[in-house]
Amino acid sequence: MTPAQLLHRPAEPASALPALAEVVGVSGLRVPDDMTVEVALSVMAGAHVEHLLLCDKDEQFTSSITRAQLAVVRDSSAYTDRIRLRDLLGAGRPPCVLALSP
Repeated sequence: MTPAQLLHRPAEPASALPALAEVVGVSGLRVPDDMTVEVALSVMAGAHVEHLLLCDKDEQFTSSITRAQLAVVRDSSAYTDRIRLRDLLGAGRPPCVLALSP
């Protein structure tokens, strides 16, 4: 009988620790934070969801955003079709406040 060999592989950091969304009990559709507002609204409509979980380039949960927040942004006078979701989350302000700032 041949002895079995165990291969030791270190756990990947992303899989070793629970995602922030799991810790705080948030679930939903995960999207990259470089998505535009218009695309995000389209994704929400197609998936029939009221919020999205935003992830950074490392696919780590950073925040969430609601359809109502995006509607306020889209309806503001400062809106352009180039605004990305991450642009709305700067300086710790909620998206609707940032978009309405002059």
